[in-house]
Amino acid sequence: MPVRRANPLWQIAKALLLLVAFVILIGLGTWQVERLQWKEGLLADIAARKDAPAIPLSAIETMAASGGDIEYRVVTATGHYLNDKERHFLVTHDGDPGYHIYTPLQLNDGRFIFVNRGFVPTEAKDPEKRKQGELTGEQTVIGLARAKLVDRPDGMPDNDLGKNIFFWKDLDAMASSVGLPKDKVLPFFIDADRTPNPAGLPIGGVTIIDLPNNHLQYAVTWYGLAAALAAIVAISWWRKHHPDAPRQ
Repeated sequence: MPVRRANPLWQIAKALLLLVAFVILIGLGTWQVERLQWKEGLLADIAARKDAPAIPLSAIETMAASGGDIEYRVVTATGHYLNDKERHFLVTHDGDPGYHIYTPLQLNDGRFIFVNRGFVPTEAKDPEKRKQGELTGEQTVIGLARAKLVDRPDGMPDNDLGKNIFFWKDLDAMASSVGLPKDKVLPFFIDADRTPNPAGLPIGGVTIIDLPNNHLQYAVTWYGLAAALAAIVAISWWRKHHPDAPRQ
């Protein structure tokens, strides 16, 4: 019976497909290594920012106006809290449901910036139940600058302005819902630090910095698949050219 030989064109095509697959896997692994270096640099930069001395609000304004990255930079601002205009952002804190209290701070020049003063449990949503924590007179806050969200995150429900419950941090809606002119409200927030408030509420220092960094795992996966593909091709070639070799 005649031996059937493989089509040489098919053999070439198969070899090219395997080579392309190998190159793609190596490319994906290398891309993840580059992403890993970028993410580690970003995390180091954020750590340096949040541990740096506080800078004046005017410096953050200048940075934001020029398109600079203001996230997690320590800033200080002085003004008077408009406690009757606080907005409530639905969250959990250490597993307990409640709200972050966003209160406008009126600056000496008449403008406003919303300050996330911290967490209160659900039962303390009503300001009347935490009157001691409603700071009056001139106050200086130190915290982390947080950029304004441009759009509603995917899948997030609409904010309930009537009940003063915000599911996403819509700065424009926060301002307009309490009658603050948009052109007088600074286009970013401040997350207040852990400085204790009277009677313990709100609980400050609630900023969560959680940037997943799984790029090393992904790189190992892609490189591992490339190595497995190379091993399979090598074994197949060996068996083809050594048909009488013992197999285990």
